[in-house]
Amino acid sequence: MDFKDQVDLDASQVEDAGRGGGGFSAGGFPGGMVIGGGGIVSLIVLVLVFVLNNVGGGGGESQPSQGRPAADLSEQCKTGKDADQNERCRVVGVVNSIQSYWKGELGGDYSQARTVLFTQSVNTGCGAADSAVGPFYCPNDRRVYLDLSFFDQLHSQFGAKGGPFAQAYVIAHEYGHHVQNLSGQLSNGNSSVPVELQADCYAGVWARNAVETGFYEKPFTDADIAEAIDAAAAVGDDRIQQRSQGRVDPESFTHGSSQQRVAAFQRGYQNGGPADCAQSKLG
Repeated sequence: MDFKDQVDLDASQVEDAGRGGGGFSAGGFPGGMVIGGGGIVSLIVLVLVFVLNNVGGGGGESQPSQGRPAADLSEQCKTGKDADQNERCRVVGVVNSIQSYWKGELGGDYSQARTVLFTQSVNTGCGAADSAVGPFYCPNDRRVYLDLSFFDQLHSQFGAKGGPFAQAYVIAHEYGHHVQNLSGQLSNGNSSVPVELQADCYAGVWARNAVETGFYEKPFTDADIAEAIDAAAAVGDDRIQQRSQGRVDPESFTHGSSQQRVAAFQRGYQNGGPADCAQSKLG
C-alpha cells in the first residue's frame, strides 16, 4: 500500500481535534450515529449503541471539542511520501483517495465529508462520544470520527492482525455510510445489518478502483486485501459476542457475522461497482 511520493495531499479533508474535553458517560453515546468498523469494546456497549440509535437522534450540530491545540496537518502532510511515513498523513491520503473515487463515481451528487481525529472523547453533531464507540459516521454533521487508538484495539482486543490496509478498510467503510447518507439509504441514522454490509461492500469497491484515483503506485496486493478481510472477520457480530459473552445471538446482530462482512467486502472488491452493493443482494 504505497502512495506515490509526489502526489499532493489535501489535508483540509481531515481535522485533528486533539484531546476531547469534559466527562463522558454511557448516556452520552451519540444518537443517530452510524457505528462503523466494529470498534465496540464490549457487548454492553454494542447493545447500548443499538438501543440509543433506534430511540432517537441527537441534538443540533456541534463542532469537535478541543482540549489541546489541534495539529496542523497541512504542515505535516503535503505529499504521498509523508503518507508513507506518518500515520496521520496516511489517514489523509486514504481519505483523499476514497473521496476522489466517490466524486468521480457520483459527480455532483457527492459532497465531501471530513474525518475528525480525536483522542479519548469528542463532541459531534450527533452528541458526545468517546473512544469506546470506535470509528463512526455522524449524518447530522457529515463527518467521520476516528480515534487512532482503535487500530491498536483492533489487534489487541479483536484479534485482527492489523496493518495499514486494515486501517484503510475501516475508513472506507465509514465513507460508505456517507455515500448512503447522500443517497438517502440511511434511515434516521439507524444501524442495521444490510446497511453495514453495504458499507463493507462499498469499501471493497473503493479498494478495487483506488489506484485509478492517482494516489497509489500500484493496485493493492493480495497481502493488503488479506488485512482488510482479516479485519472484517474480526469485527463480525458473532466473533464479538462469542468473545464478550461466550455465546452467539444472531437475532441481536447489528453489523453482520464475520462471514457476511467478509463476503460483502469481497463482493465489492471482486465486482468493482457500487451497483453490485445493493442491500437486497447482501446478507
